[in-house]
Amino acid sequence: MGRILLLETSTRMLSVALAQDGKVLAERVCDEPRQQASLTAPLVKEVMDAAGVSLRDCDAVAVSSGPGSYTGLRVGVSTAKGLAFGANLPLISVCTLDILCQQAMNLGAQQHKGSGVIVPMIDARRMEVYTAVYSPAGERLTPIEAVVVSADSFAAQLAAGPVLFIGDGALKCREVIGHPNARFVEAYPMASDMTPLAEAAFQAGRFEDLAYFEPFYLKDFVATVSRKSILP
Repeated sequence: MGRILLLETSTRMLSVALAQDGKVLAERVCDEPRQQASLTAPLVKEVMDAAGVSLRDCDAVAVSSGPGSYTGLRVGVSTAKGLAFGANLPLISVCTLDILCQQAMNLGAQQHKGSGVIVPMIDARRMEVYTAVYSPAGERLTPIEAVVVSADSFAAQLAAGPVLFIGDGALKCREVIGHPNARFVEAYPMASDMTPLAEAAFQAGRFEDLAYFEPFYLKDFVATVSRKSILP
């Protein structure tokens, strides 16, 4: 069993946790947007202090790998790689959608009842989301892709039975998906929900190359210029 530092920075919600033997020892969460760059490292220290351990007492560092916010992923992965390199620890990556799916399964009978598929959704722009379809047991059934949601989206899954849409992109889809089998839960991927996924990767020895690992952005970063900064 491992003691693993967990970093989740892929959306507006920043969280850091420390888990041992599959149980969360300490966690810190920041729900203020765009704080990854300034608060990830301080939250790591807070978690370590709360648990009474140092980074060198850990067995691995795990980080959400995407898809998600370009900046958030870049900060999280850079921080995780730096911590892992400095303490000579292996690096574990966990897909952001897998984390949301794990969160859905953790909700259990109260929300999903295990009777249909799970569709985690990371908010992109307008009506676009990063998503994939998962079985009730957490098996990914379709490729991860960027989808522009319409009234016809996920028609086959909805016709087959209940579908749980979960994530920060779920509620905006409620506006266009009106099927009675659709259920919507607004949620953010959390470091604590990474625990079983990171533990499984640790036990299987699924580690990333510290020198070459990059986040899974899914789409290329598109820089925009604020209109306020453009001189007349």
